[in-house]
Amino acid sequence: MKPIRIFQHFDCEGPAYFETILKDRHIPYEIVRIDLGETVSPGIDAVSGLIFMGGPMSVNDPLAWITDEIKLIKNAIKKQIPVLGICLGSQLMAKAMGAKVYPGEAGCMEIGWGDIECVTHTPWTDDLPQTMTVFHWHGETFDLPTGAIRLFSNERYANQGFALGPHLALQFHVEMMKETVHEWLQRNPQDVERRCDEELDSQAIIDLIPKHLKSMQHYASTLFTHWLSRCLS
Repeated sequence: MKPIRIFQHFDCEGPAYFETILKDRHIPYEIVRIDLGETVSPGIDAVSGLIFMGGPMSVNDPLAWITDEIKLIKNAIKKQIPVLGICLGSQLMAKAMGAKVYPGEAGCMEIGWGDIECVTHTPWTDDLPQTMTVFHWHGETFDLPTGAIRLFSNERYANQGFALGPHLALQFHVEMMKETVHEWLQRNPQDVERRCDEELDSQAIIDLIPKHLKSMQHYASTLFTHWLSRCLS
């Protein structure tokens, strides 16, 4: 199998639990560290899939690598190479597919544990529960690209995830690990202060890890397995 290529945009927003799954299944992968100055290679014939992780920047920021990644996503779609986007990665996919990305109407950040609903029953979601508690950390959203199927939604953000052919975009974070949650909270107190849910402060988010993390990692494994099957086909 050709390797999965993962783009990491910020030092504490790596593939986390996805990397654990790849290692456990002996699936080859490589990580492009955009945060360390590595560049976006336009060649994708040597990979079986592309993953774009999150980051605190906006896809509308005038950064050269954002332009390069959007071009790469467009090329991958043209060649039917599966793309997976998480948070910023999902917004990159939406923009590459011609949809708008913009600040959420709430004027605050969706942070911490929160429910989403499976709104469309497809092979991507048939073995997932109707309601899932997942991890959020974002203040922007996107319109649904033309031809895409909305998979997940909640009251605050209508578009929490979509699929288009073999491509999967998730606004939320299912890749989190216990250590990741602690690090994000420690390093980004200014974001926590902008949270939409006033009751869900840093300590509350930490206290809920034992309740939600295991089930969320099951959702991560399910969704990631579906996506990987498209990389192998």
